[in-house]
Amino acid sequence: MAGYKSFLKSGHWPTLLAAFLYFDFCFAIWVLNGAMGPFIGESFQLTAAQKGFMVSVPILAGALMRFPLGVLSQYIGRKNAAMVEMTLIVLALAYGYFFVDSYDGVLAMGVLLGIAGASFGVALSLGSGWFPPRYKGLAMGLAGAGNSGTVLAVLFAPPLATRYGWQAVYGLAAFTMLLPMAVMWWAAKEPPDREHQTFREHVSCLFEKDGWAFSLIYVVTFGGFIGLSSFLPTYFYDQFGVTKIEAGQLTMLATLMGSAVRVVGGYISDRIGGVNTLTGVLLLVAVTLLLCGLSGTSLAVTTLLFMLCFAALGAGNGALFQLVPLRWPLATAVAGSMIGEVGALGGGLVPNAMGLSKHYGDTYLWGFVIFAVLALVMLLMLRVVQIRWTRTWAEKGGRARPAAAPAATSPDDYGRPVYTTQQK
Repeated sequence: MAGYKSFLKSGHWPTLLAAFLYFDFCFAIWVLNGAMGPFIGESFQLTAAQKGFMVSVPILAGALMRFPLGVLSQYIGRKNAAMVEMTLIVLALAYGYFFVDSYDGVLAMGVLLGIAGASFGVALSLGSGWFPPRYKGLAMGLAGAGNSGTVLAVLFAPPLATRYGWQAVYGLAAFTMLLPMAVMWWAAKEPPDREHQTFREHVSCLFEKDGWAFSLIYVVTFGGFIGLSSFLPTYFYDQFGVTKIEAGQLTMLATLMGSAVRVVGGYISDRIGGVNTLTGVLLLVAVTLLLCGLSGTSLAVTTLLFMLCFAALGAGNGALFQLVPLRWPLATAVAGSMIGEVGALGGGLVPNAMGLSKHYGDTYLWGFVIFAVLALVMLLMLRVVQIRWTRTWAEKGGRARPAAAPAATSPDDYGRPVYTTQQK
């Protein structure tokens, strides 16, 4: 309890709460088409490949919008960027309610839903910006737990779509955005860690090896989370013949685990290190994904395996973003947006792989196998790159270095400190 109070006093908890609600509601909007996938697929008699593509469009669009929003937040502030984004989301949902009535319209709406998916980097940087380095992992884990918005979408969208029609859900969702907008306006304060950088400095992480290493790992952890959570309603409905509402409830069980354990992942990583946590995560993800593909005839076993898989994915998301502010302490928002962008792009691969596997092979197994192999490849890469990480900017296992001044530093091409191996 004393540690929890110390954590709250070390930063500005109302801003953290506002960041959580902002990300939570944006995440729910982002995955709306996935939550209503069985309804949309039935309305337009879609093939498995079409369902997979339809679910992937918001994921891909959101990924592409993340980095520009992260850059914008550096100029107008994270709070202002969040308010602008949520206003655009309300307008997009109004468009969906009044004008979407065809499969092409659903695809166009998927692009607009991508606006909500751009919130990631800004939300995490805003929520953690007031907290010292030793609590960054926990603060980011709490803000990132807003991916529990998936739970809201799969829990409430199917019953509402059953009663009022799936188009009406867009209109109802527009009103829900008023809550996070109000809390953001009244409670949030712009963190003091804002930095005025040139555009070249903003995009510099795009050309760093570490940036791409983080991004590729995030393809598995976050890409797997958003891709699977968007596709699971369709998977449960088609594979096991459950009702549309039951498909949403089963998906909720899995996504709830991933959202809750994200906080734990950040907390554990602050203590044992993000590298150690990610090592266990990637191995567990690979095993559970393969078993999910092989247990396609048992609903109970499949559900339990998905819950375990999502718990690992959630912990991995928290662990990776415990490392981000250690590697980019002065450009966390931009680096986080870039990493989130590539990771979310990976999420678009999941529903497409699943849909194509079912369409051409009459089984979802190969979609699971592909992603399990990818997790193992990322595990191998992590074990290689962590050798350099723990010699330069992190302690053994990926823990934060002590607050004492480094033994020696020298600026790189962008004026950022580069620590020597003697730093303690």
